[in-house]
Amino acid sequence: MKGIVFNLLEEVVGRHYGDSVWDDLLDAAELTGAYTSLGSYPDSDMSKLVGAASSALSLPPADVLRWFGRQAMPLLAERYSAFFAPHTSTRSFLTSLNSIIHPEVHKLYAGAHCPHFHFDDAPDGALLIGYNSPRRLCDLAHGFIEGAADHYRENIRLDHPHCMAHGDRHCVIRMTAA
Repeated sequence: MKGIVFNLLEEVVGRHYGDSVWDDLLDAAELTGAYTSLGSYPDSDMSKLVGAASSALSLPPADVLRWFGRQAMPLLAERYSAFFAPHTSTRSFLTSLNSIIHPEVHKLYAGAHCPHFHFDDAPDGALLIGYNSPRRLCDLAHGFIEGAADHYRENIRLDHPHCMAHGDRHCVIRMTAA
């Protein structure tokens, strides 16, 4: 996993809970926390940090990942405004991930392994978002989607009818207007 993700987590935790809490999470996870944005780190480091936060906050790991994704989106919008500016809706932004945003991520962060998304329109107007990644961080993607909706000032509802964590081959997140 690229260090930029760890840097975002550190910043989000620091803004909401203070820098000492980030240090506490690192201690609980038995990690040094020396993450550079361009570096690559074991996926297990993220699992350990999420586990430590889950224990500290008495929240399921899925909730921690969703919270992190949602809170990280304003930071991403601030730093990478060019990815957000051409869009006026969450749907438009999301459907640009594979074709515009992730190729740019690969240019900026060599060796990045981005998830792959599939998009389908449901007959009722919902956007079906297929998520596929060996990391199985669909809850983080869920949080990022909520954060994108916050950015575009939209009220959405997300359902997760299929999930790798429940034995499905891939995840499907269903996004509808709230």
